[in-house]
Amino acid sequence: MLKLEKRPQPSQVWTYLTPLLAVMITMIAGGALFAALGKDPVAAITTIFWEPLFGEFAFYYRPQLLIKGAPLVLIAIGLSLGFRAGIWNIGAEGQYIIGALAGAGVGLAFYPTESWVIFPLMVLAGALGGWIWAMIPAILKLRFGTNEILVSLMLVYVAEKLLAAMALGLMKNPEGMGFPGSRNLRQYESAHNAELITGSGMHWGVVAAMIAVIFAYVLLNRHILGYHIRLTGQAPRAARFAGVNPARLVLFCLGTSGALAGLAGMFEVAGPAGQVSIDFNVGYGFTAIIVAFLGRLHPVGILLAGLLMALTYIGGELAQSNLGLPAAAIQLFQGMLLFFLLAVDVLTNYRIRPRRAEGVA
Repeated sequence: MLKLEKRPQPSQVWTYLTPLLAVMITMIAGGALFAALGKDPVAAITTIFWEPLFGEFAFYYRPQLLIKGAPLVLIAIGLSLGFRAGIWNIGAEGQYIIGALAGAGVGLAFYPTESWVIFPLMVLAGALGGWIWAMIPAILKLRFGTNEILVSLMLVYVAEKLLAAMALGLMKNPEGMGFPGSRNLRQYESAHNAELITGSGMHWGVVAAMIAVIFAYVLLNRHILGYHIRLTGQAPRAARFAGVNPARLVLFCLGTSGALAGLAGMFEVAGPAGQVSIDFNVGYGFTAIIVAFLGRLHPVGILLAGLLMALTYIGGELAQSNLGLPAAAIQLFQGMLLFFLLAVDVLTNYRIRPRRAEGVA
């Protein structure tokens, strides 16, 4: 018989060990899932984690780590600031979509004009679009006391409807022979988020993600605002006595996370995706939640977790094509990461002790 005994203070050792333990347990549980589907579990795990890095065509897949990891890191950095302060933005997927629509809208509005000013304007529009969409739950929370979790999540479905409407209507390619979707921005040089080094996967979205990691680290460790964010999450009452302005914190955290999610959407639609389409969003906004917690809400941890999650995306696609695994199984495998992380995270605050036998009077 075992029991959980609360630790006097959270264990720093387990804080860093639990993500590694969660990944190991996920591999084991995922292997069992793949075996239940009639697939070789060792081959499946090897395909997901080994082939993209060291396989025969690794030279092609390695750059994809940056391409798929950049939006995850960019969104997760913004989410982590709010999560640390107890402000829960679950609607980054919607902000990602609106940022993409705003950025693409600016680029398409200038078509076919060629100018170096267009892409910077798209960047500003993408950030502004995500920021505005995140301000809706922020203002409703401050004005009417609504729950930012529910409002931000419901706005995702509104954003998806807007995406479909734009792909089928206002942004539809007039030369697309009736097919839904905008013009291909990769064929429009001034609006294309091209690779900075050919074949490397490095584009402006990757640069923005790295800047966001550095900015978040400096903010949390060297700035008074970062101290307020950490204090509010750890001791809300002490934060109030310390003079923290809750309304300002809500606006900053939701606004920053929305702007970064919007940037991620803009860089994606102008680069890897290339156009506004009905199925443009692939769940990066939701997956970034897993990345944020897997990285322990720490900027450097989020960077590593984003690359790991990108690896599961690439490896998952390989497993689907090579082994015939269904896409739902790969999505479930990714979801297991967060589930097991939350499960084993209890060891950070509790230790397992044997329960003493109680005597009978």
